[in-house]
Formats: sequence, structure tokens, C-alpha cells
Amino acid sequence: MSGKHVAVVTGGSAGIGADICRTMAEAGMHVVSIARRPGEPHANITHVAADLLDAAATEAAAADIARRFEVTHFVHNAGVVRANLVEKTPVSDLAALNQLHLGAALILTQAFLPAMKARAFGRVILMSSRAAVGLATRTAYAATKSGMVGMARTWALELAPHGITVNVVAPGPIEATEMFHDVLPKGDPRIGKLAEAIPVKRLGTPADVTRAVMFFAAPEAGFVTGQLLYVCGGASVGTIAI
Repeated sequence: MSGKHVAVVTGGSAGIGADICRTMAEAGMHVVSIARRPGEPHANITHVAADLLDAAATEAAAADIARRFEVTHFVHNAGVVRANLVEKTPVSDLAALNQLHLGAALILTQAFLPAMKARAFGRVILMSSRAAVGLATRTAYAATKSGMVGMARTWALELAPHGITVNVVAPGPIEATEMFHDVLPKGDPRIGKLAEAIPVKRLGTPADVTRAVMFFAAPEAGFVTGQLLYVCGGASVGTIAI
């Protein structure tokens, strides 16, 4: 598929990932979605089934995709929360989310780098979270999502001479996603209170996040690397009521 941009998106079967996949596909890219279950059929989207919590399965999927496609874009969107108070957080959750958020990102990026370097062009975008700056019950999630930032900045320095940029998008509360409604079920009165607590007075949408991803993904964004962009309606700034 030389000449055409190919984007790999993890967690592409639903929510933010599905929106990113659709938008990239409609922009003329071929998209490879990696998820545990297939998303909606699309002529420009190839679905690859893999559990990224499993390092061996991730390595197999990475090798298969790298063999079949010349990947130019990699968006690591897949994520799991596993909310728990610190006293009740098992070390196994930290290990699992470390593999999903950091290990899978490393394995997949390593597989796609040869094609990106050969082309002297690449875009790597990691999906962190506003929770990385701290949120109750998010020990494993916040730790691994904040780890993405240091990893991305390191990669940005190493890969810049090869025309490859590495950036991070950190969403705040995004409604209409499984992750959000796993924590706050639809119809929960706390949803309205949460929206009111956000400076812009609303929750985010998958499209809000996709627009940020598409900015970093653009060929014209080659002078932007090692950056963290919060898409959170101002929630990362914090507010003080007087």
C-alpha cells in the first residue's frame, strides 16, 4: 500500500476509537482497527481482533499488521479504567494497565517504526487522560496514563530526525462512550452535576477528541512534537468557587 497513508487505531470498535477510525477513513486513509471485537464495516477499515492486555497477542497482531501494511500513523486509543480506592487496588490491575497503556504502545510502535523511518514520515499519537493529573479511585489508570506522557516525550526526541512526530491527547469526561458509562450509567443524576463542574459547562464528545487527533495526524503538523493537549473543557486547569 505504498503511497497511501495507513493508520492503525487501537480500541477502534466503539466510542472515541470508532469516531477516529471513521474520520480517518473518510479522509482517504486506510485504517486498521485493533480491538477485541470488530467495529462497523467500512470499505477503508480493516478490523484486526486482538486483546492488548495480552503481550503475546499484541506482538502477534503487530507483526501481522507490519507485514501487510506500510503504517504511517499509529493512534493508541485503547484504555481501561479499573477504578478502585488505593486500599483496594490490586497490584495485578497496575500490571494489566501497564501492559495495555504502555506495553502495547511500545510493542506496536516498535513494529511500525521501520516503515515510518523508511518513508521519513510518521505520526504517533498516544491517548492519555485528564485523570493523569489526579483523580480519586484512579491509581492504576492515572499512573499508566501519566506514564504515556514521559514515554511520548522521549520518543519525540529520538524520532524527530526521522520525520516522525509523537504527541499525546488527554481527554476529560467524554459522554457516549463505554468507559464513561461504566463509571456513570446513563440517566445517573451525577452526569449533570459533572457537566456543571466543567468550566465550559458540558461534557465532551468523541468528535471533540477526534479533532485534536486529526490535528496531530496531519502531514502539515510536522513542527509539533512531544506535546500534550488536554481536550477537557478546562477541567485540567481546575476551578475555585469563591
